[in-house]
Amino acid sequence: MQPFDKLSAIAVPIDIPNCDTDQIIPARFLRRAKDDPTYARFLLHDLRFQADGSETDFIFNQVFYNDAQILVCDINWGCGSSREAAVSALIANHIRAVIAPTFGDIHYSNCIKNGLLPVRLSAANCNHIRIQLHESPGASLTIDLEKQTVSGPDRKGYMFDIDPMDKIRLLHGLDDISMTLEHQAEIKAFERDYRKKNRWIF
Repeated sequence: MQPFDKLSAIAVPIDIPNCDTDQIIPARFLRRAKDDPTYARFLLHDLRFQADGSETDFIFNQVFYNDAQILVCDINWGCGSSREAAVSALIANHIRAVIAPTFGDIHYSNCIKNGLLPVRLSAANCNHIRIQLHESPGASLTIDLEKQTVSGPDRKGYMFDIDPMDKIRLLHGLDDISMTLEHQAEIKAFERDYRKKNRWIF
């Protein structure tokens, strides 16, 4: 998976408290393959599109945010079901980070495991950043994972906490398999020793 170090990118303010994973990607799309050329459209689909497929005036559709890679959200982003496709839909739209006061626990974990950085900032700070983004559509934020900082459009810096192991995973682009392979030498040494001590099994 793609490593995450430092990102400066356009940010979209999403003013939806308790935006659950069924809003992020509706259940009827869960069986669609990730290589479906229309997969990116499934993100926030029912907010972005009318029944006839035409676009709504939802903020994510606005031209200012065509190249956005960061979302700044309200409380409890990604609550609800555990569907990993909610993260896949974000990644299909080139979203690299989501900033919110709180996240659904499983969604937060799914983000980490797929190389998408979930940043927890206070509700007051998230609200302040979203106000700035509404006032300056197309404005950028900078997220520095090594320093654990977010810089807003007003250049104000915000510190965030992240589990040290999650930080390492993201900085080095390590998924679950890659994390295991980091210990490949130790695993092979254990297997050799185990075979030697338990030859009767083999």
